[in-house]
Amino acid sequence: MSKGRILIVEDEDVLAGTLHRILSDQGYEVSLCSDGERFFSMLTQANPDLAMLDIYMGDYNGLRLLKQMREHGVDIPVIMMTAFADISLAVQAMKEGASDFITKPLDLKHLSVIVEKAMNQSLLQRRVKILEEELEGTRNRHGIIGNSIITRRLLQTAERLAQGEHTTVLLEGESGTGKELFARFVAQKSPRGDKPFITLNCGAIPKDLAESEFFGYEKGAFTGATERMKQGRFELANGGTILLDEIGELSLDMQVKLLRVLEDRKFYRLGGTKELVVDVRVLAATNRNLAKEVEAGRFREDLYYRLNVAVLKIPPLRERKDDIAPLTYSFIQEFSKKFGKDAPKITNEAIQLLEQNPWKGNVRELRNAVERVLLLSDAPTIGIEHLAFLRASGNPGGMSVGIGGHEFALQIPSSGIAMKEVLRELILRTLTITNGNQVQAAKILGITRSKLRYRMDQLGIEPEQRSYKISA
Repeated sequence: MSKGRILIVEDEDVLAGTLHRILSDQGYEVSLCSDGERFFSMLTQANPDLAMLDIYMGDYNGLRLLKQMREHGVDIPVIMMTAFADISLAVQAMKEGASDFITKPLDLKHLSVIVEKAMNQSLLQRRVKILEEELEGTRNRHGIIGNSIITRRLLQTAERLAQGEHTTVLLEGESGTGKELFARFVAQKSPRGDKPFITLNCGAIPKDLAESEFFGYEKGAFTGATERMKQGRFELANGGTILLDEIGELSLDMQVKLLRVLEDRKFYRLGGTKELVVDVRVLAATNRNLAKEVEAGRFREDLYYRLNVAVLKIPPLRERKDDIAPLTYSFIQEFSKKFGKDAPKITNEAIQLLEQNPWKGNVRELRNAVERVLLLSDAPTIGIEHLAFLRASGNPGGMSVGIGGHEFALQIPSSGIAMKEVLRELILRTLTITNGNQVQAAKILGITRSKLRYRMDQLGIEPEQRSYKISA
């Protein structure tokens, strides 16, 4: 399987052939172009993920080709190749949008590193573009964001349930899973889609005001009821749909009154004498197990069976990890716009860390995490160092480090341990994860590379050793 496509623009046949052989052996599909005139036709034909441009190619200048690429909207990463004496031109190329540069004669080990880095950048850009397109289409349809099989099946089920114009639907799931969004989707897809959609959070209503919120009141019905009349939520939803959120929080007294409305579609305003008839479809949502609530005597069995006509169970975010990336991109766009910033990119390692997080608060917690990062950082790219607070909160008993799908924790024994040993262990484990890459290790640890080197010298960690032994 190809690791990606590379277009090399180089008029020195020997160097071009060497690059073709080396990069092909590393698993890349390589195309060669020795003429600046043919560059754009080759660009269209090869459709590369990455381009490598020589700054000087006879009558053509790599800087000019780079500029023309950007003007034509071609935003793939570009690595500039230059003689050592032309570094100032390479710096200029970086300002024009090049990803990196490499000097001749080429250091093949360094070449492999920057090619892999640029290819990862290209693949990330493509992934973002695809997700943004999917996200835009998703928003236009229903506002529910997700690529997972679970979410697609939920939407299919919800669309079927929507067709039952009078059918009561119970939405079950942990807090923050998006029950209200799915309820709105059911309402939008139903024959009542153009009618009112009213929500009522049963857990947020004081017990003594619940009846008036549900059914309204007449003037003088209670102290403070000075208006002529106030319509309740059921009356406001007439012809449409009402969502009773956190239905498990409703008092037993209100459960009796709600049951009557569900069965007869009739009620009185508080303090009123005229019976009102409404045509309302009822959706209910809960983060509790209502069957267990019935067993415990906290929820009426007859109301439970009246609500439990059709059920839509929304799994927690940790069970639909494929939704995390598109949700993250969506929240990045949302908060970038809110805070007046350019939307940052996000690294693959950061996405992997988000996908590993348990998200006990589900989508709501993920949204809050992205808001925190966007508020506190102006970095053009979100990396795992911006998400350190997730690792800290996920492992309060120790320190954790994660990258590329690997994670570990340093546990502090009750007998105690010397700070020197803790620090040495932390550095060793981080270097193990980064395969000895000190720049990346320093980034994870939140220190400069020079500070890391100082600590390594101080703790007797050899910088050139091929592996790092971790104490048991």
